[in-house]
Amino acid sequence: MPMIDVYAAEGTFPRPRELARAMATRLMAIEQLPDIPLFRHNTAAFVHHLPADCLSNVSGSNAYVRVQVLTNQGALDRDKQLAVVRQLTELVAEAAGDPSLTERTWVLLTEAADGGWGLAGHAHTNVELVSAARSQLARIAGKG
Repeated sequence: MPMIDVYAAEGTFPRPRELARAMATRLMAIEQLPDIPLFRHNTAAFVHHLPADCLSNVSGSNAYVRVQVLTNQGALDRDKQLAVVRQLTELVAEAAGDPSLTERTWVLLTEAADGGWGLAGHAHTNVELVSAARSQLARIAGKG
């Protein structure tokens, strides 16, 4: 159940909700999560617009985007890490209408410690998350 935070100067993305949905959908696909409510309802992206004067590199440019992806521990192997960084960078540039933004997009991959994934007021371990997913898959299969 990954979470994504996108930080950019105001005006970078004309349709931020579309970007948020595209990123959440893409990350769920890369992580190869089953298409069940547990994951659809809890995989989300947040687009944070920063005032232009609140962002700068050493040279003074604010034409950067930072994407932080939080997953549970061990969710992304190396191939998935590479895919997340590449594909989310491409989505950022596409959403901004600026192909050169791929050169100025930082993607940070962060893992929550086992037991550090809070959902519905409980700090879930990886085993608990897998168990909840399997239970939901079994209920769905039983209805079909």
